[in-house]
Amino acid sequence: MTRLTACCLAALCLAAPAAAQEGAPSFFVTSAGTGMGADLGGLEGADAHCQSLAEAAGMSGGTWRAYLSTQGEGAENARDRIGAGPWYNVNGALIAMTVDDLHLDAVPIDHETALDETGAEVPYVMVDDAGAPLPREQQSGVEHDILTGSQADGTAFDAGEDMTCSNWTSSGEGSAMLGHSDRRSLTPGLSPWNAAHPSRGCSQENLVMTGGSGRFYCFRAD
Repeated sequence: MTRLTACCLAALCLAAPAAAQEGAPSFFVTSAGTGMGADLGGLEGADAHCQSLAEAAGMSGGTWRAYLSTQGEGAENARDRIGAGPWYNVNGALIAMTVDDLHLDAVPIDHETALDETGAEVPYVMVDDAGAPLPREQQSGVEHDILTGSQADGTAFDAGEDMTCSNWTSSGEGSAMLGHSDRRSLTPGLSPWNAAHPSRGCSQENLVMTGGSGRFYCFRAD
């Protein structure tokens, strides 16, 4: 074996692990919240919930983080917490190559791709054959409201009006910005996956009443 051949083989061996990771799950919606409304135990608690769900589903060996922003002193942007990409859902479908791609209007996040860690769809807004949302009274069990606390570009809101339920520590007073995992609403047009509307409050009851259950997005950050 020549020295050049040996070097080429060594390079291929070093590259193999990275190639093997292409398409590996790195994005999901939590199958459930914490049960405490928007009180997730802060970012630390939310990250731990992502990590626990990922490992229980067999996605171990990586660092998982919640796509959540905070406000005020030391505010964090959701887009800065989740690594550089690319990200794939649990079925291997490409969600985005980069952070900038993730925040384009054309990002392929919808009810078929925003799956939970088990591969199940998040209960979504039903539409008719023409793509128009069915009347509210025909909708049942929708949970497409996803906690983000973020603006459409993935950045935090300025301090002032609460958009993060006291930085994910409140299950009472306050509000949180929500995204729509199915990109649908009860009005025409494409709805943002990360910044659709604020919640009615921070309790589990209020989150359910506005079409959610305390779910949030998780991304593998490494």
